[in-house]
Amino acid sequence: MAVGAYRVAVSDEQSTPAAVDYEPISAEGSTVVVVGGTSGIGRAISLAFATEGANVVPTSRSEERVDETAEAVRERGGEALAVTCDVTDRESLDALADAAVERFGTVDTLVNSPGAIARAAVSDVTDDEWDRVLDVQLTGVHRTVQTFVTRTDVESVVNIASLSALLGIENLAAYSAAKGGIDGYTHAAAKDLGPDVRVNAVRPGFVSTPQTADAYAEGSHRYERILDRASIGRIGRPEDIAGAVVYLSSPAASYVTGETITVDGGFTPSAF
Repeated sequence: MAVGAYRVAVSDEQSTPAAVDYEPISAEGSTVVVVGGTSGIGRAISLAFATEGANVVPTSRSEERVDETAEAVRERGGEALAVTCDVTDRESLDALADAAVERFGTVDTLVNSPGAIARAAVSDVTDDEWDRVLDVQLTGVHRTVQTFVTRTDVESVVNIASLSALLGIENLAAYSAAKGGIDGYTHAAAKDLGPDVRVNAVRPGFVSTPQTADAYAEGSHRYERILDRASIGRIGRPEDIAGAVVYLSSPAASYVTGETITVDGGFTPSAF
């Protein structure tokens, strides 16, 4: 995906030089921490950065998945650091940030893709289920951002949002509330942390992962409904989301902050 440097002419009378050299989309040599980066969309993000030549720290609570993903990163030519992490534990986050800096010298990009879900209707979801989902999906993101902006020189944060914040999806009240919070948090953090840190989000549509493969299987009712409305005419792949994350972390997005890019194959704007 990396694109070589090219020149952009500036024809108006601004103080900007007549030509600017830059690399529009590249992660070469950068260091990226991917929280929740060992399964599904998060894993695809880790591997995309590895393909781009980044140093990658794919992390989650599972030591087995962390080790497996770190090895996959190395197979794609990237340098990897395998560290487990729990976003509900500040000491765990401190250790993650410190380990990344000790190994690579700095952290350039933080990607937040932690996973927690409770499949229950509003009338049935328990306080414990509700608290667990928000503690990981929303408060956990805040803890992670706070840790990295105080312990590293991170320049770009990309949060993984969700269509569930916009659409009424049954039995996902806690998850939808948490992801709605990510929308607002991304805007507020971009304002608070700029200009030193850019904060953006990517909002995936319906993406087939090991966790959703059965729900979106070809021939299922949900599969047909999605294809009827998605302009691209297929279910999303984790790699589709990874591309948008790489873009937002790159020099090409240096003037982009406080934004959420929806990657849903045209599902949202298709009213009929």
